[in-house]
Amino acid sequence: MAELAYREVYAMNRIEARRRLVQTYQRTRNYSETARLWHTSRHVVRKWVRRHQKLGDAGLGNRSRRPHHTPRQTPPEIEQQVLDAWKKTHYGRQRLAVYLERQGLHLSPYTIRHILRRHRPPQKRIRRKPLYPAHWAWEVEQPFSLIQTDASLQDPEGKDILDKGALGTQRTTHLRRQGLPRYQWTACDGRTRLRFLAYSHRIHRTNGLAFLILVLMWLRAFAIQTPVTFQTDWGQEFGGDNPEQVQLLSPGPLPPGLGRQFLQPLQGQLARYPKGRKGYNGRVVPTGSRGKRSHRTDDEEFYRPYLLNISDVQDFLIYSQRWVYFYNVLRPHFGASMNGRTPLAVLQSLGYTGDQVLTPKSWTR
Repeated sequence: MAELAYREVYAMNRIEARRRLVQTYQRTRNYSETARLWHTSRHVVRKWVRRHQKLGDAGLGNRSRRPHHTPRQTPPEIEQQVLDAWKKTHYGRQRLAVYLERQGLHLSPYTIRHILRRHRPPQKRIRRKPLYPAHWAWEVEQPFSLIQTDASLQDPEGKDILDKGALGTQRTTHLRRQGLPRYQWTACDGRTRLRFLAYSHRIHRTNGLAFLILVLMWLRAFAIQTPVTFQTDWGQEFGGDNPEQVQLLSPGPLPPGLGRQFLQPLQGQLARYPKGRKGYNGRVVPTGSRGKRSHRTDDEEFYRPYLLNISDVQDFLIYSQRWVYFYNVLRPHFGASMNGRTPLAVLQSLGYTGDQVLTPKSWTR
């Protein structure tokens, strides 16, 4: 008599359990008796005895559960096209579906997910810090109440267009020879992802203050009266870590300074995310090894395709204006709460009633 039940031996070694089941049957020559001794069913005994009789010990292994016929499976050449596109872009399934659709290949994000799960290597997850003491952008409900702002490469989270790692030698050489602006100033609304861009040849505090004022004046010209907090890093263009300089830019009960003179009259103020917490400004700064978020989008969809076509500063500003329009009005976004909508579409869903050129006095909330 067997000392252990079949399921107990199976839990330790399934192949050995099946072999002992067959050996007991060969001794008893009775399915019911073998099933009783091993505390299992006659169906299980019969199954493994017949497989052993047909294939020997090889029949005791697990068989593939894959169907013999899969008429709806994606053809191998289509799967290869998806894998090639993923290796080139490293997009998620939703952005990859849009990317492939522009190339004439129509696949759902769910189909792309299954293809990637079958073929690509396991992805290393980016470990996030357990606590960010400040609010995330998607926790802000009111549009334009929190605008994340970023500028130079002097702080490692900034945007210096002259980046060989992102654009390559040919494009950075072209940028220098044509005398094109080197620095991009970015302001991104935390709720809708609507973006404002400006450019300069140099990084200094005057340009930083001018950029904040321009954004505020643009919003007030379109009758958006929400008090605005500009959330920045610790770059010198926004005061650095010098308390006196930060006081000059920040409004409030402080001695007369630049902040009280220029930002406070337009209902604006400056805030900082804690040092080392760049994910707090995740809408505009790179997070992770591949430099994700809006700066990576600028490189992949604007600078790489078009920079070599730009011959002077005037052309550069025209192209950049078109890029901002495309980003805000036409380009789908797939981040948190976006669901493939454009920033303008999100803004309209929150109560904005103007047209696509944002006519003044069209904000009704």
